[in-house]
Amino acid sequence: MRSGKLFSQPVERGAKTKPVMVIEEALDHALAVGLAIARSQNYLLSTQKPDGHWVGELFADVTLACDRILLMHWLGKVNYRKQARFMKHILDRQLPDGGWNIFPGGPSELNATIKGYAALKLAGFTQQDPLMEKARSTILRLGGIPKSMTYTKLGLALLGVYPWHQLPVIPLEIVLFPAWFPFHLYKMSAWSRTMLVPLAIIHHFKPTRHLPAHLQLHELFPAGTEQEGISWKWSTTLFSKRNVFLVCDKLLQLWDRSSWKPLRTRALKKAEEWMVERIGQGSDGLGAIFPAMHYAIVALRTLGYPEESPLFQKALRDFDGLEVDEGEDRDLRVQPCVSPVWDTAVACVALGRSGLPSGQSDLRKAAAWLMEREIRVRGDWHVNNPHPECSGWAFEYNNIYYPDIDDSLMVLLALLGMKTDDEAKKQEMIERAFRWVLSFQCRNGGWAAFDKDVNSSWLEDVPFADHNAILDPPCSDITARALELAGRMGIKRSEPFVQRGIRFLKKSQGADGSWFGRWGVNYIYGTWQALRGLRAIEEDMNQQWTLRARDWLESCQNEDGGWGETPASYENPDLKGKGPSTASQTAWAIMGILACGEVDRPSLRRGVAYLVRKQDPGGSWREEFITGTGFPGVFYLKYDMYRNAWPLLALSDYAKALSVAKEQTEAWVRATLAVAICSRSRAGGIG
Repeated sequence: MRSGKLFSQPVERGAKTKPVMVIEEALDHALAVGLAIARSQNYLLSTQKPDGHWVGELFADVTLACDRILLMHWLGKVNYRKQARFMKHILDRQLPDGGWNIFPGGPSELNATIKGYAALKLAGFTQQDPLMEKARSTILRLGGIPKSMTYTKLGLALLGVYPWHQLPVIPLEIVLFPAWFPFHLYKMSAWSRTMLVPLAIIHHFKPTRHLPAHLQLHELFPAGTEQEGISWKWSTTLFSKRNVFLVCDKLLQLWDRSSWKPLRTRALKKAEEWMVERIGQGSDGLGAIFPAMHYAIVALRTLGYPEESPLFQKALRDFDGLEVDEGEDRDLRVQPCVSPVWDTAVACVALGRSGLPSGQSDLRKAAAWLMEREIRVRGDWHVNNPHPECSGWAFEYNNIYYPDIDDSLMVLLALLGMKTDDEAKKQEMIERAFRWVLSFQCRNGGWAAFDKDVNSSWLEDVPFADHNAILDPPCSDITARALELAGRMGIKRSEPFVQRGIRFLKKSQGADGSWFGRWGVNYIYGTWQALRGLRAIEEDMNQQWTLRARDWLESCQNEDGGWGETPASYENPDLKGKGPSTASQTAWAIMGILACGEVDRPSLRRGVAYLVRKQDPGGSWREEFITGTGFPGVFYLKYDMYRNAWPLLALSDYAKALSVAKEQTEAWVRATLAVAICSRSRAGGIG
């Protein structure tokens, strides 16, 4: 038989063979991905600020606008034009049942609806208005004011709507407890302590601005509940933690009403000093987050700071800086904080991985901006971590007492891929910051957000801890990002701290293969980051536990090729991985599956096709749903940068994987042809 027949088949003129069609389809697919990357690069660069950084808006629910109205009335300084615009923002988001939710598509939530109702009533609506009647009906259906959170009740107590003696006591003396004491200020998460210190001051003075009778909220109490105490019920187990804390609260209530408080004056002075120090220079408000800044304003006025005092004026300016004003007759809303460092780092990682030259001027400018924001102050974190020096980054523009691990990790990942005007200085900074980040590894092998080993679970039963975030436990997403950084830096998988981190991830993985996402929604976020970190540290991605995670991600893919998940999965695990497709969550899933290899998997092709199809002609993506997490079950936020930065990173990683696969295929084809030619030559020689 002539060997040429092995390589030739008769083909009808004009027709295309299947291999040719497959090749053309692959070329079209690769071209579409390349064009999408180029458009995304151009769009992202067009949104960069002149000084080199990026910052997108953080969208949240209506509670922030409601709190602004309540605060204006407590201060006695109502800007009626601003109030009317906040009111429109609130009304535009009222649900058909009269309530308000805490994430798009979610059901009416009790605390948000109480705040919405209270704000509208202060703004002039009466309880007879149809929209108020619907809101009241929803509030009562959900349990009324008695079933709301402590922080909601405290806001009402400031206006004389809720009695102080029915609130859990927040003793000022907490600030005096030493570090060896079972419970002290630094046993709580960073965000909790920034709220608790001004709240303890407020609780001491109980500064009430009594509203007139027609503005009271008696109608929001179910019949017979207006004089009830805290809504916690006694446990049937006599010596349960809940019962112990309830007994303690009863004793604290008695003590709070007594005149014998020998340490109160000292505690008040220390609390004031602690708060004032963190409001001042180097911080864009206390903790640079809305709740703490809100309470700090009330606490300062309560302590007697006049309105014209520089510190009070700074606190107000910082607070006003969270507003987003689209202009007259358009939306006025409030952000929970700002995210320039995080947004800049994520954008730089995405652009750097997309093929943009590492020394490109826009990236150099961004690198310089990030390097200028390194924090060297030993803030709150040093109480639980004795590391001798600080080298980290905060989420916001200025927040020197609260650099966090996740932002620092992302900044380091960005700097690794960028050229600067002083490479030696950059390398020294990276090494210093990595030592700082490494020092935060907790006893169980994981990393948390702000602190080390702030995970005493018994504190979750403290009566004033019902915001579901009094602790800062290690989580899979930040732990995996720490492993990713270690891998990008060339650190070996055999290092003890790496092994401890891998064991943490193994232990925290769910039975179905997924991981919980603490700072992004939710299991899609946690699972993607876990797989990405493991791949970067060169873990074997063909193990049963990693493939189970990949298979879980693929099982969640929607019919349109994308992925989506709503914050409802925090309350109901049956909803994990379920929701309308979004650009950011599709990108996370793609990167998670890619981490396990096999770029030719159908799920990846469909997911990438979804991103390419959904991209706007200008290079951006739209995203209406929330994919960011503040306090699970309580507060969520939408990062406006997520819809563009993460898809660019996912498409870039996919394009790189395609390129590698193409090179491997070409090498295989060359080797196969060489063998075939050699075989033919030998066959010809034999003949």
